[in-house]
Amino acid sequence: MEAVVRPKPNPALKRLAKLIGTWEMKGRTYDSKHDNVSGHVAIRWFSGGFFMVQEGEVESKGFKVHGLEVVGYDSSTRTFTANVYSDMSESPSKYYWDVRGDSVKHWTKGAKYTGRFSDDGKTLSGGWRPTGRGRKSSGNAYDVVMTRVE
Repeated sequence: MEAVVRPKPNPALKRLAKLIGTWEMKGRTYDSKHDNVSGHVAIRWFSGGFFMVQEGEVESKGFKVHGLEVVGYDSSTRTFTANVYSDMSESPSKYYWDVRGDSVKHWTKGAKYTGRFSDDGKTLSGGWRPTGRGRKSSGNAYDVVMTRVE
């Protein structure tokens, strides 16, 4: 009987490793002087290591959104692509990631997150902003600090 040789995940996926863990988040919309955004996410590798899975919730001004995101690497385009499933839509939303060193970018059509890890990797600070001709609103522009709790 021949042994089955398992494929190996693309080495580019290692760039996402800093995100793995459980995170608490606090922040504020661009129009607030006080924190009004909170939430938590758990980020892990899916069995086999080909995908990163992020599950959590974010609350802003009393409105809560639950989401599940599955991130993979498309070697033909050299991009990290993601599908986000939430309790806001029957269809997944398409997102993209780029992690290089301490810099993190996460975006979808109309909005982009830019953040940076602390030297010890225990915090990730950044913010979401509209792209293109999008106008800033309390729903699409906020800053958040994520703190690793596990």
